[in-house]
Amino acid sequence: MTESFRRSGDYPQGDTYQAADPLQSAYPQQQVYAPVDQQQVSSPVHPEWPPSPAYEPAGKKRSKGPLALLAAVAIVAAAIGGGTAYGIQELTGKDTPSSSTSTNVVPTAKKGTVAGVARAVSPSIVEISATSNAGSSTGSGVVITADGEIITNNHVISGASEIKAQLSNGLSYTAQVVGTDSSKDLALIKLDNAPSGLKAATLGNSDGVRVGDEVVAIGSPEGLTGTVTSGIISALDRDVTVSTDENQGRRQQQGGGSGQWPFEFGGQEFNGDTGSSTTTYKALQTDASLNPGNSGGALIDMNGNIIGINSAMYSATDATSSSSAGSVGLGFAIPVNTVKSDLTSLRAGGADS
Repeated sequence: MTESFRRSGDYPQGDTYQAADPLQSAYPQQQVYAPVDQQQVSSPVHPEWPPSPAYEPAGKKRSKGPLALLAAVAIVAAAIGGGTAYGIQELTGKDTPSSSTSTNVVPTAKKGTVAGVARAVSPSIVEISATSNAGSSTGSGVVITADGEIITNNHVISGASEIKAQLSNGLSYTAQVVGTDSSKDLALIKLDNAPSGLKAATLGNSDGVRVGDEVVAIGSPEGLTGTVTSGIISALDRDVTVSTDENQGRRQQQGGGSGQWPFEFGGQEFNGDTGSSTTTYKALQTDASLNPGNSGGALIDMNGNIIGINSAMYSATDATSSSSAGSVGLGFAIPVNTVKSDLTSLRAGGADS
């Protein structure tokens, strides 16, 4: 959309201006304009009127600078449908939210790039180490407040006697469980003596996510802290079933299995047996590469907003086979709106308390 405005200097100036014929019909009594002391007109003119300026077409007013231009573009954009935000963004240089977000975290120069998302969000992603009587496991988490609140999967910390979180700068802190909700596979933990300057992630709006949207995943697969992968949203509202029995999951993770938490999808079990105690939730499906340790990490849109918490991913049963090794592009994330709706409960101890 382009708006064109004539500057005042574009109109004819001088001591005498002869109106063009098409305009004479609109102004039949005023045909010639000249300085006041030389005016000659064919019919009387009101003496109290000030001298007329160089002719401006009827119905048009001069632009009054950037504000008038901005208003005009925004109004026309709105009439076209949904273009007002874009018009304002282009004229002011300020970022505006996409359909799935509430703000733009990525600097304008890096907007829409994996590198930009990684740089903006990585400081908010932590590696979580959980130790229990059955052994230890590694997962990921997302810092959501500057005082050290971290959202992760319940199965990452379930049954743990000690939890540590390693920040992107390499420093580790102990953490305590604030609340858990096994029915949604969510948990909230909080750092002990959280450092100042902790960067909280921005939680977006998963209701605006569409199939085909580009996404970035950040987590600690196999203990590789801060690993970044990318892909797209493959599907929405997938029914994913996970075990709510911490012992069942631990047995699968530490019993020579794939190292993943077992889950069911489409009537099939992946990564082992989910057992008899399960829960089902709606999930975002992504082909971004997810591996053991990504659980609890972030699924992020291209504006740098968290749109999901990675929770389940398929791992080939025979990782030693060259034909089945590596990610197969089948991962699932809990929508961030589910997380946001559960935060009040988690801060009060969660549904499991």
